[in-house]
Amino acid sequence: EMLTRDWSSDVCSSDLLLVIEDEELVRKGIVSLIDYDKLGIEAVYEAGDGNAALDIIREKQPDIVLSDINMPRMDGITLAKKIKSAYPKTGIIFLTGYDYFDYAVEALKLGADDYILKPISKNDVEQILTKTIKKREEKEKNEQINDLLLTVDSGISENESSRRGKIESIIADNLHDPNLSLKDIASKLGFSVSYLSTMIKKDLGINFQEYVIEQRIAKAKILLLTTDMKIYEIAENVGFYDVNYFSARFKHHVGMTPRQYQRGVTKE
Repeated sequence: EMLTRDWSSDVCSSDLLLVIEDEELVRKGIVSLIDYDKLGIEAVYEAGDGNAALDIIREKQPDIVLSDINMPRMDGITLAKKIKSAYPKTGIIFLTGYDYFDYAVEALKLGADDYILKPISKNDVEQILTKTIKKREEKEKNEQINDLLLTVDSGISENESSRRGKIESIIADNLHDPNLSLKDIASKLGFSVSYLSTMIKKDLGINFQEYVIEQRIAKAKILLLTTDMKIYEIAENVGFYDVNYFSARFKHHVGMTPRQYQRGVTKE
């Protein structure tokens, strides 16, 4: 069963939530406590036991699972093992009473993110979901930053040729210069423009202008995710005179505006 809620374009998250509880009235009560718009939850699914939950998880791959730890047919510990084995990025929160607290502690050791002690309140649900969503977003952000850093640094390792490393290093050091040209780089390296153009195409796989734009966008992504710089400051830092032109080029390459990328918006 699924309930959906409208959410505005300024919401950063678009998480899918699965609530698992064998007592229908309790489950419906939990679902009714969730402020979808505030938390940025796009949809919530419901299941009455672990087996039904696994079917939904396989089909919908929810971002967060909120589950009772004591259920018929499949207990929460077993469910957590199966979820983490197949979908390690899924956030898991357990509902538990004092009688099953030791199970909740065991679940945390298995990779569950948190637990809530029954009886629960609206504030409990909001706090724990907010915490879990932020934790997931922070982890994804860090992974994204690491991937970007690898992209920017690629080709400058000891395993790459000295020539390619020098070309990439000089371009990286001069991305802030909006007048950066192939002629400038050739002059710094002591090559002719035509020779350098051929080398860049051979070593980097694309022409000079395309490579510079790619590196400027990659650096802008890192600054958007790791600093409090304003959009126009980032534009200047990566070599764009005009912030509107920067935004247009960024959207063309990334599929969203710099502000949307910074906020993590994936849907409009």
